[in-house]
Amino acid sequence: MFIFQLLGLIVGLVLTVGTLGSVIRTVIVPRATASRLSAILSAAVSGALGQLARTRKDFLRRDEILAQGAPLFLVLRLVVWIGLLVVGFTLLFWGSGSLSLAGSLRLSASSVLPLGLAHAQSGLTTAIAFLESASGVIVVALQISYLPSLYSSFNRRETLVTMLDSSSGSPPWGPEVLARHALIDNQDHLADLYHDWEQWAADIAESHTSYATLLYFRSPEPRTSWILAVLACMDAASMHLALNPLTAPATARPFLRMGIVCLRSIARVTSVPYIADPMPDDPIQLTFGEFAEAAARMEAVGWEAERTVEEAWPHFRGWRVNYEAVAYQLAVLIDAPPGPWSGGRRGRLESSMIPVRPPHRAPSAEAQRLMKVTRRRQAYRSGMKRTVSPASDPAELDDVSDQPLRGGGDSAP
Repeated sequence: MFIFQLLGLIVGLVLTVGTLGSVIRTVIVPRATASRLSAILSAAVSGALGQLARTRKDFLRRDEILAQGAPLFLVLRLVVWIGLLVVGFTLLFWGSGSLSLAGSLRLSASSVLPLGLAHAQSGLTTAIAFLESASGVIVVALQISYLPSLYSSFNRRETLVTMLDSSSGSPPWGPEVLARHALIDNQDHLADLYHDWEQWAADIAESHTSYATLLYFRSPEPRTSWILAVLACMDAASMHLALNPLTAPATARPFLRMGIVCLRSIARVTSVPYIADPMPDDPIQLTFGEFAEAAARMEAVGWEAERTVEEAWPHFRGWRVNYEAVAYQLAVLIDAPPGPWSGGRRGRLESSMIPVRPPHRAPSAEAQRLMKVTRRRQAYRSGMKRTVSPASDPAELDDVSDQPLRGGGDSAP
């Protein structure tokens, strides 16, 4: 009997220390640290809800199920932590030799919060009960204080994602971001957009690796997602640099590099594999036909490219090869909406949803006046381009921009 009690004492001590270590690594340590307990519980919750959601073909109904995953995980994790503390301290009470196994369980369950339903009878059990009460209160308090930080990061993330809806629609799509800015002759705003998203990517790289639960919190709008939003902005910047190397904003390249860092940081936390140094001519899933179709969609609303589609494609592919595979795998991991240029999804699901552009309902006379003003602005900018860069030969333009694709050029991560 003494041997079993000693074994129970050892197991209880290991279980208690391991549980408290999981709490500290998850809630307190401000960096990406692995907690096996959280990983197992997260896989169980996401796996169960994912299997249920994949039986729905309509994504809106599927999203309703998946949206419960992250909150359910937080509640279950707290319950599991408390449960493991009860089991661990039960074994410590029993191993001390002063209580039966049933009495130890009753005292442990009473002390963890504490409820006061049972009382310790000796000095040793009183000390153990005090430690359990302190541990239980600390775990609950840390979880409560953890939630405001979690939701603060979530709100910061979703603010910019929601703002993107006016520039891209839902689900977000890179070519549509450029097309809508061209449609209203507002390409100058793209420099600020890339700058804002560079800061956003840096914030996400810090917060979503420290608190990986945030990855699974879904956007309030079911047709969008943080991964689709950043992928759309990165595609917009890549297309901008590929099609317009002379006039693309200087903020596009820093944003793309920060976006790549962000996605790869999250990939390391979620164990998503990626190639750290891909070659610019490595294959990507997006086809040239899809790229050309998107470029034609932009040209139809007034986008003026400095390169042909054929000339721009190698440069665009040189950028996208750095982030496409990671973004696609993360989209599958969190079961993001089936947006264009975002890869496939598991289970039965409708095809990718192209964002619908709102109709232009201005009065005909006002619309004509606005179109004249727009053409004047575009003509003025074209004149400025010729003044700054008199070279108009496409081959010469290709020589002076984006040198080379690798080793400091467009595709350098």
